[in-house]
Amino acid sequence: MATIDFYFSTLSPYAYLAGTRLEQVAARQNAQINYKPMDIMALFGRTGGTPPKERHVSRQEYRLIELERQAKNNGLAINLKPAHWPTNAAPSSYAIIAAQSADGGDMGALVHGLMRAVWAEERDIAQDDVIKSCLQSAGFDPALADSGLLAGAERYAQNLEDAVKAGVFGAPFYVTEDGARFWGQDRIEDLERHLAG
Repeated sequence: MATIDFYFSTLSPYAYLAGTRLEQVAARQNAQINYKPMDIMALFGRTGGTPPKERHVSRQEYRLIELERQAKNNGLAINLKPAHWPTNAAPSSYAIIAAQSADGGDMGALVHGLMRAVWAEERDIAQDDVIKSCLQSAGFDPALADSGLLAGAERYAQNLEDAVKAGVFGAPFYVTEDGARFWGQDRIEDLERHLAG
């Protein structure tokens, strides 16, 4: 079975705009997804990226134009200036890491649900009740939010190291087991073509 390392931040609007298309590709191509939430701001610092607030005003303006355009193209609601962005992405990332080792839920639904909470629902994914609600909606035990925090923190840090080593510099970023890299929600079709051979 092919594998896809999916590097993302639960705060990334572009990862949100991917919806669950990655999961659909994985199902069609019989591939397994390794969900690797990471600290995007730390990644920027390590790979030469610039946080959105520090970019030239023309880049900031175009980012908003592109987010609105891509949301419309993908049929997703988006608030370009969400009330709880940025927030602490670590707690939601730890929950994703814990859920990946648990049974009974839908990982794609969980990941997308957390990002939708930020970008469409005005909810703060650093808050325990929001994380538990997203876990439950995706079919997971909400108590996962309270378990494995040390292991989650260690894996979260390791995901950043793995990302840098794999040549990742943004989110969403997809890396196949043969080392092919695809950056951005608009490269999912290219990823599928690669998996299909």
